Amino acid sequence: MRTRTTTATTGLVTALAALLVLAGCSTPGEGRPAAVSSAASASVPAPSGGGAGFDGPRPQDQNLLAWTGDPNDAGHVTAQSAAGVGGRVTLVRIVLREQITWSNVWLGLAGIDPNAQLANCYLGVYDAKGALVATTADISPQLMTDAIAKPFALAKPFTAAPGTYFIALLLNGNWATNGLTLKSTGAGISVNAGLTPPNLRYSTLLTGQTSLPPTLNLAEQSTSTINTGWASQWYAIS
Repeated sequence: MRTRTTTATTGLVTALAALLVLAGCSTPGEGRPAAVSSAASASVPAPSGGGAGFDGPRPQDQNLLAWTGDPNDAGHVTAQSAAGVGGRVTLVRIVLREQITWSNVWLGLAGIDPNAQLANCYLGVYDAKGALVATTADISPQLMTDAIAKPFALAKPFTAAPGTYFIALLLNGNWATNGLTLKSTGAGISVNAGLTPPNLRYSTLLTGQTSLPPTLNLAEQSTSTINTGWASQWYAIS
């Protein structure tokens, strides 16, 4: 009898130990071994977080290198009299994030005056120190035709390092105020919010100019003409 009792007790202890081992190798509530559970978890890719996603139109989407803003938003028109902007150098700041070869300045020409008499009209590029680094030939003939966004070739393309530049526009002649017009954003007087010379986004300098001067004193940037409605012209680079 003693032998049978010992054998039964030993068998019971062995069975309980086996159950404890099985319980220790399983994930509670899943009914599968922990090793299998870990392997399955490892095979599931972690969800991606913080991806860039879609961040809006880029200049490259339209075969351009940079722009002052999406041309789809350039729906407003700026018009000034010849007396208001003739002979003034109008500057629009643009910041390049990477090095490019700058060959053209694109301008959004909204309207033309077929009876205008234009001469000594130029587009150019100044660097952050106010030095003229590139200019077009006289663009007067192109301002008389095709009211579209179009490129104006620089006389000599140049390598533009990342940094701040100013696109310069000089108009001279006579034209109807609401005839010769440019595309812009309609931001108006708010275009220079938070900025002061020499870092204004839109400004004018000098009067009576018939060509773009080799240097500008950017500390003399003025908003007096800009605030009358001559602001936020749209430009692009290619």
